[in-house]
Amino acid sequence: MALIPDTTRDARRVILASSLGTVFEWYDFYLYGSLAGIISTQFFSDVNPTAGFIFALLAFAAGFAVRPFGALVFGRLGDLVGRKHTFLVTILIMGASTFVVGVLPSYAQIGIAAPVILILLRLLQGLALGGEYGGAATYVAEHAPPGERGSYTSWIQTTATMGLFLSLLVITLCRVTLGEATFAAWGWRIPFLVSLVLLGISVWIRLALEESPVFKAMKAEGTHSKAPLRESFGEWRNLRVVLLALFGLTAGQAVVWYTGQFYTLFFLTQTLKVDLQTSNVLVAVSLLLATPFFVVFGRLSDRIGRKPIILAGCLLAALTYFPLFRALTHFANPALEAAQERAPVVVAADPAECSVQFNPVGTSTFTSSCDVAKAALVKRGVPYANEAATGAATIRVGTVEIPSYDGTAADARQKAGFDEELAAALDAAAYPKAADPAGINRPMVVLVLWILVLYVTLVYGPIAAMLVEMFPTRIRYTSMSLPYHLGNGWFGGFLPTTAFAIVASTGDIYSGLWYPVIIASATFVIGWFFVRETKDVDLHDG
Repeated sequence: MALIPDTTRDARRVILASSLGTVFEWYDFYLYGSLAGIISTQFFSDVNPTAGFIFALLAFAAGFAVRPFGALVFGRLGDLVGRKHTFLVTILIMGASTFVVGVLPSYAQIGIAAPVILILLRLLQGLALGGEYGGAATYVAEHAPPGERGSYTSWIQTTATMGLFLSLLVITLCRVTLGEATFAAWGWRIPFLVSLVLLGISVWIRLALEESPVFKAMKAEGTHSKAPLRESFGEWRNLRVVLLALFGLTAGQAVVWYTGQFYTLFFLTQTLKVDLQTSNVLVAVSLLLATPFFVVFGRLSDRIGRKPIILAGCLLAALTYFPLFRALTHFANPALEAAQERAPVVVAADPAECSVQFNPVGTSTFTSSCDVAKAALVKRGVPYANEAATGAATIRVGTVEIPSYDGTAADARQKAGFDEELAAALDAAAYPKAADPAGINRPMVVLVLWILVLYVTLVYGPIAAMLVEMFPTRIRYTSMSLPYHLGNGWFGGFLPTTAFAIVASTGDIYSGLWYPVIIASATFVIGWFFVRETKDVDLHDG
């Protein structure tokens, strides 16, 4: 029995079928992240804007939270039944869940049931995605000839970026065709409904596939695992490799991936106030230019090894994130940068009065003078520094001081007076309400975004081959899926929420970067000292 495709045509068919189906599945998953702002309005409209956006990000993250459980369920199924049948099931669940989001009534129509159903659908998407990636990566790797696994599986690695690119493209076309008002009202549903067509194409393609030859050979020999979960995680020899894969590879890979492809979009739209359509186009262009490097670094890893390329991406990210994001501010919203330098904003307040203003269910109010001051600045999108003081909080814009007020005792006139005084001070200091389209240096913004995505290709291009090579065939699907989805689902998936909450709390628009910098640095150290190279491993052993 042949253990690899007999012809180049067979190899291309395997890669195309696996990759194209996975592109569609990532498209489904990332629609939500790309439309987080509109979804916040549609489904979480009963909370304040800052908490509503964080709640929308949490609903986005909910899909990531369950990915490790999907990895366990479908990984076990893949090692027992086969790779092909398992990732047929995952794509059916994914496509159906996404279609239902497109027809789900809003909060205004059915109340609290809307966000509850939305989160349940996100959980189903996460479960499906937890089984999808491991199946596709394992399936392709088990078809690859020795010495070419990095090249073969790197095509799978392009699918997440291409899925994001496709989602941005469809969203942009809908916006341009329908107009902003219509798109915000109901047009945002169209990209979700389109997933039904993509689902049909994906299922048709995957039905034509044969089972992995390595898996078929193992089944014929009777050496497959009868208890892949127990063997994967109940035996220290394999569990140790799972933990090293998580902390020495996928945790750092995940934060670099989500910073370069998702947090950049949030940073442009929520922090720098670049309009969503322009941000989507800039990010999409950078993705298009950088995507070929997934294959470049996948092929390079067949020659020099997976480990040095992945860890180089983690190290570069940790060393350069802060200057790169400052460069984004400089080129995307230079007026904001100039205003910060000319008239920095400081909130002087008693730290005991300042709350972490995160209340997604809308049951609490934040009324202290410190909370009132910070909420006003966050709403306007103005960065600020914190300064300990006594008494009622004040906002200092350059040399101008604006006293805040106690929200529980203030009347409408006092509130209006505060808002007017703060707005006048910020306007006088030339703090922009939004990024000026004429002031955006688009080529330089794309260059910075391209560098950030290039780091993604370094860490992500070789990761599938390396994870597949770390585990024996009989438990490969289960063992490689869990550390991948723990890293990407938890460390990566919660990055936008965590970083945005840190920024909202501290007022420093760059403070959220400490999250990926610390994790990428830790992964570099652990990976360098404890993870071994795998490129010459024989997949047919075990």
